[in-house]
Amino acid sequence: MSLIKLSDMLKNAQKNGYAVGYFEAWDTYSFEAVLEAAEEENSPVVLGFGGMTMHQDWLKRYGIAPLGHYGIKIIESSKIPAAFILNEVPKIEHIKSGIGTGFNTVMLDSSYLAFKQNVTITSKVVKLVKPYNIEVQAELGRLPTFGETSDGGLTDPDQAEEFVKKTGVDFLAVSIGNVHLQTNGSFNVDTLRLEKIREKVPVPLVLHGGSGFPNNVVDNVIKAGISLFHYGTAMKKAFLEETVKHLKKIPNKIDYQAFVGCRKATDILMPAKKAIKNIVKRQIKLYGSSNKAKLFKKG
Repeated sequence: MSLIKLSDMLKNAQKNGYAVGYFEAWDTYSFEAVLEAAEEENSPVVLGFGGMTMHQDWLKRYGIAPLGHYGIKIIESSKIPAAFILNEVPKIEHIKSGIGTGFNTVMLDSSYLAFKQNVTITSKVVKLVKPYNIEVQAELGRLPTFGETSDGGLTDPDQAEEFVKKTGVDFLAVSIGNVHLQTNGSFNVDTLRLEKIREKVPVPLVLHGGSGFPNNVVDNVIKAGISLFHYGTAMKKAFLEETVKHLKKIPNKIDYQAFVGCRKATDILMPAKKAIKNIVKRQIKLYGSSNKAKLFKKG
């Protein structure tokens, strides 16, 4: 089935009472791990790359177009429904660079702006990409980053309604106590706030900061209106830890070709890729999307 619109995917999730995961990749190993995990779970999935933590010079010169062309080629080789997002890039120029490369959803990192500024710049993004049949996600309410003591700025339900009407976005990411870049700790999740947002906002709702989000609250927020979880930091943590562990096992005399870049079992990054797959499969089960690819018509 390969590439489908994210809006179609999330409508299906809403109708059938599950959520989908966006598992953020950063290279070919991680991207393939996410897709393979989703295939093994027969799950719809959102694949993509994020710009928020990348070096901006690298992103501008090398990142967006090559990643887009690579990603869409891999997605088109698959039989599961997948959407493809260019996530949280810091500049509209990055959005422009992503047009025509394969991404069918984009998101500008603009939640740190004041409400009116966020409306203005998000509206520009929507106007820019709509002629290319690209959908737009935006965030209202700023998520705190791990280590901050404030709540960052929770999403106001009335502002959320106004924001969606004025910008025409397809998806809205909300701040309800979730935290960016966190893999553990405590959350004060405001489910009542989420329910109020859901009542006022017609588009699918998204939750960022999925890595540390408490498992025992996932079902509650899905029922209250979340259709998509963004997940990434825990994948990088597992990737690094597994790589370090296996680097320590390398003998003094080695065949470098067998250990670097061969994609065989001896490749030092293959155990890390497997660790990512295990995490993604676990989250897919948690979100309830396992075996839901069967709900989509084959194209």
